[in-house]
Amino acid sequence: MCADCVRNEVDITEGIPKQATIHFCRNCERYLQPPAHWVVCTLESRELLALCLKKLRGLNKVRLVDAGFLWTEPHSRRIKVKLTIQKEVFASTILQQQFEVEYVVSGMQCEDCAKVMASNTWKAMVQVRQKVPHKRTFLYLEQLILKHGAHKDTINIKEAKDGLDFFYSQRSHAIRMCEFLAAVVPLKTKASEQLISSDIHNNTTNYKFTYSVELVPICKDDLICLPHKLANSLGNINPLVLCTKVSNSLQMMDPNTLQTAEISCTAYYRTPFTSLTTVTSLIEYYVLDVELCGPRRGKYALADVQVARISDFGKNDTTFFARSHLGNILNPGDHAMGFDLGRANFNNEAFDALNRNALPDVILVKKSYPVRRARNRGRAWRLKHLAKEVEDGMAPRKQEQERVEQDLEMFLRDLEEDPELRSTVNLYKSDAKPKKDAVMGEAEDMDEDDFPEVRLEELLDDLRIDDGPDANADADAEVTEQA
Repeated sequence: MCADCVRNEVDITEGIPKQATIHFCRNCERYLQPPAHWVVCTLESRELLALCLKKLRGLNKVRLVDAGFLWTEPHSRRIKVKLTIQKEVFASTILQQQFEVEYVVSGMQCEDCAKVMASNTWKAMVQVRQKVPHKRTFLYLEQLILKHGAHKDTINIKEAKDGLDFFYSQRSHAIRMCEFLAAVVPLKTKASEQLISSDIHNNTTNYKFTYSVELVPICKDDLICLPHKLANSLGNINPLVLCTKVSNSLQMMDPNTLQTAEISCTAYYRTPFTSLTTVTSLIEYYVLDVELCGPRRGKYALADVQVARISDFGKNDTTFFARSHLGNILNPGDHAMGFDLGRANFNNEAFDALNRNALPDVILVKKSYPVRRARNRGRAWRLKHLAKEVEDGMAPRKQEQERVEQDLEMFLRDLEEDPELRSTVNLYKSDAKPKKDAVMGEAEDMDEDDFPEVRLEELLDDLRIDDGPDANADADAEVTEQA
């Protein structure tokens, strides 16, 4: 027989279906690869073509020569593939034939999306709390979570009073989150479980696990009066100290002697204490004179500093002498933030046991940059934030919103002024251009070169590898951006 007669007599496409169905999840935009694996494929990609060919039965009995997509309307939920196959029909006779296969894209919800959409599907929850009057620690903790990708297994994040709630579909993911938090901040964890259902015939139970994580109520730049026994165990350090750093332990320093001490998480909860006052009580001072009078340790140097309250200018000539660790940082004419112990009233047993006559009137904490506040100019960098939901019945009020904005501004200034703190988080380039506003008052006479600035080489480009619509969806679901 000639080739045309052989083609009329024999159909090598017999047994290969001309129509098939593939399942697609609209929420995460993934395709089902049987039996239970979901993969990300863009339209007319090699991955989608391989998935379509695996759906056809009978292709293993013929030789596949070529396969390609035929154009279809993207919203038609139809995918057409043109195939070219060969098969030996008689001895030394090979027949080649082309045909089309139409795939119907059927909607189906994957298991991961079903758990997120349905109620009461979380398996474990991590409740992170810290009872302090500001959110600086949580803002820093949020940046650490984003940098290390510790939130990748969460199915939901809710903002609650004094903290955050992380929800997980597996208990192991919640335990991993608790281990990460314990590695970056001092805390204590308490676990509890709730019985949801049980099957006495199969001897199986269903539990929900809750991990309560409480961070120590101590933050950077807090003024602390250590208990007498704890101060003696730390090298007989002066009980009145400043908290200079919070990591997996607490770093303390005596501003009068530059003596430092490290308090581990175990030691803290063996002898717990609270802060005398926080950064919300700082008062701005004007530096009149600085005289170095002691040793240097790292970036700190001991000095006698003469200061006056900014609020006293034009009213009185009251000045104060303070022994400070900022000898290398402060110069006459600068502004500094400090605690006014002369007018303070603390309800603390350890502080009441101290000799009040030997206490200084002022404890300086850090240098202040009033021109930065006067300019109120935009920043050339920004941070990313977690996509959080507000807890039911916790609608933010105007005063609460203003307090959150103040805490965020304070945290951003800390990043500008502390290069060591800035190196632990990711900063991204911003499209906003800095404003060049006029500076009012005495700020015009100050040297702007002394301002802390974030260098361009410290910023990251917020690049996204766009492999299709799924990439943008995943990126938007992970974080929300704020300039």
